[in-house]
Amino acid sequence: QVHLAESGGRLVQAGGSLRVSCTVSGRTLSGYVMGWFRQTPGKERQFVAAINWSADSPFYADSAAGRFTISRDIAKKTVYLQMNNLKPADTAVYYCAADILNDRLSYAGSYGYWGQGTQVTVSS
Repeated sequence: QVHLAESGGRLVQAGGSLRVSCTVSGRTLSGYVMGWFRQTPGKERQFVAAINWSADSPFYADSAAGRFTISRDIAKKTVYLQMNNLKPADTAVYYCAADILNDRLSYAGSYGYWGQGTQVTVSS
């Protein structure tokens, strides 16, 4: 079992920066991929970024590339999403996800473990 707990979401002004965290408990994450998704009311979860836990190789959605950075701290068993130059369109609940490494990293259905989400609100 893998348990995920997000934190760090808050209200931030447009152009600002924010880092959200996902703390992992449970089994070892060797061979796993960690992903960040976001969701707004009435819409499907949208892929943001993913990282191979073992290889530290990131992968980004086009909307996130250049502004967002995913990283992980193995010792702390924590995954981070650093978000810069935030825009009101980035307002969403941000979810952390995990599963065995696969070739469909941007597909929400590829992840079997999810956190409860953290709200990020960007004001204009």
